[in-house]
Amino acid sequence: MERRYRLILACPDRVGIVAMVSNFISSHGGSITDANQHSDPSIGWFFMRVEIGAVMLPFELDALKKAFSPIAQSFEMQWRITDSSKPKRVVLMASRESHCLADLLYRFHSKELSCEIPCVISNHDDLRKMVEWHDIPYHHVPVDKDNKQPHFDKVTSLIKEYQADVIVLARYMQILPYELCDQYPQQVINIHHSFLPSFAGAKPYHQAHDRGVKLIGATCHYVTQDLDEGPIIDQDVIRISHRDQPEDMVRLGRDVEKNVLARGLRCHLEDRVLVHGNKTVVFN
Repeated sequence: MERRYRLILACPDRVGIVAMVSNFISSHGGSITDANQHSDPSIGWFFMRVEIGAVMLPFELDALKKAFSPIAQSFEMQWRITDSSKPKRVVLMASRESHCLADLLYRFHSKELSCEIPCVISNHDDLRKMVEWHDIPYHHVPVDKDNKQPHFDKVTSLIKEYQADVIVLARYMQILPYELCDQYPQQVINIHHSFLPSFAGAKPYHQAHDRGVKLIGATCHYVTQDLDEGPIIDQDVIRISHRDQPEDMVRLGRDVEKNVLARGLRCHLEDRVLVHGNKTVVFN
């Protein structure tokens, strides 16, 4: 794919935003290759994502940001511009369950995900061979259930060492401390094996079985200090019946989990997710 700049913005809704952005790009000889926008009248905010052919512009990323800054200030925008030629660095974290991690590694290996995976971190050693087959460093960081702080200190150190842009919890069965969540706002992505807000917390499939639901699902969301309550990126469901036991629901749910996590991560990597409060606008 040709190199593109991605302009992502959110601001109070008013007349002239689209015209100003379009005129700015065209006045510098740029071409819009893809554009999405959404106006939310309930909160009076406007959201926009624009892809621009980079080769047609007369300047590089820093100069583009500087040139666009006065427009952003005049419309009180929350904005960023990214470069598609600089893939995000994704640190994957997992425990013993392999399905989500294996799926992401396969998609990365087959070039379905445009990113770099500099390492995998796990509190168990079970998945080492699978990860190292992909020539990706594997870091086993054990957890002492009576004192978890050394584990999280090491995890934080590794994330900094590998200069992570995104941290993906691919069925990593530990609760991140507040400090780590605060350090990486809207950069930590989790897959929860439930259709949130239903059945948050531990053993959601057992909760669903006890409740007698007919649909189970999975939720990909950003991690915040509030457990399983961060902004939702993607969700999906699968139908079940009274015949399905918790172990059947776990088996059926795994397919949903890995697909939802992959879609959510891909949207994040392509800068398609805009967060406003605890809600998201996700452009296709």
